[in-house]
Amino acid sequence: MKTAGRMSILGGLLSAIALGSMAGVNALKTATRPGREIYADEDFDLMTRDRASVVRTDDGVDLAVREVGPDDAPLTVVFVHGYCLSAFSWHFQRRQLAERWGDDVRMVFYDQRGHGDSGMPRAKSCTVSQLGRDLASVIEAKVPIGPVVLVGHSMGGMTVLALAGQRPEWFAGGRVVGVGLVSTTAAGLAETGLTRNLQNPIIDGFRLAVRTSPGVVQHARGAARVLITPILRAASYGTDVSPRLHELSDGMLDRTSVVTIVNFLRTLELHDESGSLPVLAHTPAVVICGDQDMMIPFASSQLLADALPESELVRIRGGGHLIQLEFPAIVTDAIESLVSRTHSQVRSDVG
Repeated sequence: MKTAGRMSILGGLLSAIALGSMAGVNALKTATRPGREIYADEDFDLMTRDRASVVRTDDGVDLAVREVGPDDAPLTVVFVHGYCLSAFSWHFQRRQLAERWGDDVRMVFYDQRGHGDSGMPRAKSCTVSQLGRDLASVIEAKVPIGPVVLVGHSMGGMTVLALAGQRPEWFAGGRVVGVGLVSTTAAGLAETGLTRNLQNPIIDGFRLAVRTSPGVVQHARGAARVLITPILRAASYGTDVSPRLHELSDGMLDRTSVVTIVNFLRTLELHDESGSLPVLAHTPAVVICGDQDMMIPFASSQLLADALPESELVRIRGGGHLIQLEFPAIVTDAIESLVSRTHSQVRSDVG
């Protein structure tokens, strides 16, 4: 495309953003205000010092991985983050659970494709189905043997459900012994939650621009965020949280390419992993959600828990979408309880 053509598209995008900026303003009105600072001494760089490695997916995308705990621990918990986030969204669980578990449990965290330090994927691979295969690659590379508990937040929970549909033998055969589903849903985002907030002509324009000229959209990154990021930020928290938490979540969002943000919108609208739920019928599970979540309404978590006979539903009063950051102790306790249940189940199976 000639320079003049690129500039024309860029100018059109900027005009569209200017016309649509009121959507961002309205979303910001619902955003929480920063609360008092309770994390002044929190070391949010903790995960940068964990063991780092790279796992290559079946289509050649490199995923950044961090590990805590010994390789020969009797149980491994794999954490899968959500849309526009990174492994750092599990900061509190990484710190608190390492203190509680010591060498008894290993934890594996990774950045999903197009997020954090992981590689950039092709547009057509930005699907929940592919994310399920990516999780399989991580498990095969990092946990080749032994029992695994999977914990997924938002799009990460959808990833776990996709894996269940792709590898049901892992769930029936004792490899995956527990599942934590945090602020997620099996299907239905086209009707409720995030994509309802993002369905408008401006976003549709970005989808078209990404398909036809992704370099232009990336060049307009700052302008694009005037529209997209206020909606995501407004849904992050249900209460007035620490300014440093806002900095942490904003930093993860700001690091996510606009191309990645838009490329994953379609799969979030259309994904349907409900066919995977019977696979989890006999797997210990916990479903956790805040009742002020704008992205994944609490009713969706209720439906998810109802479909999983071995699940416990944890409702967090006042919680927004990033409840693992907003109410870390509650989420950590729920994950620890799940792991305790899986230990009991594994001992029972062995006996």
